Amino acid sequence: MRRLSLLSENDNTIRRLEWAVLLLFAGLLVGSYVFLNGQSDRTDLISPPLTAALLVANLIPAILLLVLFGRRIAKGRAAKSAIGSSGRLHVRLVALFSLLASVPMLLVVIFASLLFQYGVEFWFSDRARGMLENANDLARGYYSQNQRDVGEETITMAGDLRNLLKETNIASPDFAEAYVFQVLTRKLNESAIVEYGKDGVARTAAAVEPDSRDQRTKITDAVINQLKAGESYVVTAKSNKIEAVTALDLNGDIFLYAARDSNMLALSQWERAQEVLQDYDDLFSRSRSLQLQFNIALFVISLLIVGLALWIALVVADRMVRPVGELVHAAKRVTEGDLATRVPTPMERDEIGTLGRAFNRMTERLETQTTALLTANEQLGSRRAFIETVLESVTAGIISLNIDGEIRLINSRAQALLAKEGDNLLDRQISEIAPEFSDLIADDIENTIIEFTSGTEIRTLEVKIVAENSGHVITFEDITQRLLDQRRAAWSDVARRIAHEIKNPLTPIQLAAERLQRRFGKNIGEGEEIFTQLTGTIVRQVGDLRNIVDEFSSFARMPKPVFRMDNLVDIVKQAVFLQDVAHPKIAFTFEAEQQEVPLVCDRRQLGQALTNILKNAVEAIEQRSENDQDFNLADGQILINVDANDGKLSIILDDNGAGLPADRERIIEPYMTTREKGTGLGLAIVKKIVEEHFGDISFSDAPTAGTRVEIIFDPMKLERLGQNSAAPAIHDENVRSFGAIRKQTAKKVRK
Repeated sequence: MRRLSLLSENDNTIRRLEWAVLLLFAGLLVGSYVFLNGQSDRTDLISPPLTAALLVANLIPAILLLVLFGRRIAKGRAAKSAIGSSGRLHVRLVALFSLLASVPMLLVVIFASLLFQYGVEFWFSDRARGMLENANDLARGYYSQNQRDVGEETITMAGDLRNLLKETNIASPDFAEAYVFQVLTRKLNESAIVEYGKDGVARTAAAVEPDSRDQRTKITDAVINQLKAGESYVVTAKSNKIEAVTALDLNGDIFLYAARDSNMLALSQWERAQEVLQDYDDLFSRSRSLQLQFNIALFVISLLIVGLALWIALVVADRMVRPVGELVHAAKRVTEGDLATRVPTPMERDEIGTLGRAFNRMTERLETQTTALLTANEQLGSRRAFIETVLESVTAGIISLNIDGEIRLINSRAQALLAKEGDNLLDRQISEIAPEFSDLIADDIENTIIEFTSGTEIRTLEVKIVAENSGHVITFEDITQRLLDQRRAAWSDVARRIAHEIKNPLTPIQLAAERLQRRFGKNIGEGEEIFTQLTGTIVRQVGDLRNIVDEFSSFARMPKPVFRMDNLVDIVKQAVFLQDVAHPKIAFTFEAEQQEVPLVCDRRQLGQALTNILKNAVEAIEQRSENDQDFNLADGQILINVDANDGKLSIILDDNGAGLPADRERIIEPYMTTREKGTGLGLAIVKKIVEEHFGDISFSDAPTAGTRVEIIFDPMKLERLGQNSAAPAIHDENVRSFGAIRKQTAKKVRK
């Protein structure tokens, strides 16, 4: 922005300078015109220094205007070029060429103006004019002298002939001889005696060396009138001769004509002198105009020279900028991704040509390398996609760290295990996301099992850490369910053994206590009450032990489910109804969008599972009412919802009881309970029943207070089991056989 502001201020300054120079130039022109027209005598020359000063004073602002105009043209041409710059190169070349042309030109103009002015001043000085006039006077005097000589010779010859005519006749040979002698001795070339008769007709009385013309035509009325007016002779100068006429007998109208050939060289010199003097007078009258014209010519030529220099500067700048502009245009295309672009191969072997060839080599290499890089990137992209597909398909979480502990790669399973779904974990520190992993890396632990709090759940993770030069790769897997299955299998085996070892002596003990009560109870006397109380205690405790053993047996050896098509809504309603009747103070709410929800299931086992879940919800509400003084049993609420969407069936139970414990992942483990009288087998049995129905069960916090239990079934999987009835039949037979064995054993004990 600051640079743009400076450029704008610079343009404004240049614009003001242009107007100032234009006004100065106009003022100087007007001032010079007024000064020149104000001179009193416009034929007088202006002094050379003043003329040169006026010329230079007008020339300098004119050159500045021309340079500024050239600057505008340069900027416009630069803006239209491929570079599209502010035209600094053009402007600098214009300024340089203008300076190189203007400085010597001004010196030459000053010198030429002064030289011409002083020359003109000398040419039109009095001295030069005097020389020309003297030469002309000499030529005129020489020519006039010749004319006087011819006239005087003619007068003298006329006197001699006049005397001779007194002695002889004009037609006599003596007169003719004397006449010829007179003409030749006086160096005349021709002569004639013309007589006018009474009739007014001129006749040639005598002639010497006459030319082809009639001499009578030489004596005109104007000549006769001049002679009669008192002129002694009349001389006429022709181009080739000097003619003179005088009177022999003025009364008798007899005239003498004489002519001498002119000196052609002298005549031409005299005529030339007259022409030179005439031309000189004409030039002198136009001397000031010529002076101004010469200075104007110098002014125009100077501007033409500067303009030519500007034009050369623009041409040179264009030639210099054109390859640079081609390079800039090619560079822009390269930045846009067109690596196949090339600049025209320059023919010049200068720096610009070298730069163009280097640019072409560079783009050629870039194109080759880019093609190779694109190919490599495609291969890397394919490999990366393959690796990402593999990473997304594995069940383990994988995190790649750089040397600084920043996450470079993480799969979706890792985000799910860390409860960070949807978060952008790239470039974040592992210490922020999972401090447990950061501690393992700091302690150089490669393989271990840790407990990790994922949101509100505690998970058991098996962690493996591999150190690399570029960082670490962490692989971890959730083994919570695996450990739970292992513990459940172990507890199932333990339960089976306990049931086998404890159940066998329970029946004889109970039967023995009952027999003692019947046989000896009435014969004891004073100790009968105590005896009866003791035997009753034995029977009751044996019954309690039998119940525990029965639960062990149920958990260790649950019967196989009998899958038949049934209505899930009826099963849920029945379980809710039983609990609602047993616990009238608690509000049970059942919701179902459809009254008929078909499901292939074991009605008895599924009802048992729902009953166990409802019992746990009731016990959680009772526990909260005991621990929370602000919560009464009547405030308890249990909401059951059956929903069928997206091909799945779900049963959602929400209560407002005490809620889940901290180690909520272990609540489905066998013998895991938070109540004093609980066996810890209820939810374990529920988990097993749900799994045998190919379903999933999850525990979470309810939207309000309490616990949410969600059971999801896949009807399509269960539908394939609907016609399998062999297993249930075998199971029923086994149950009946086991009951018969129990009855036979009881009879033997009684005996």
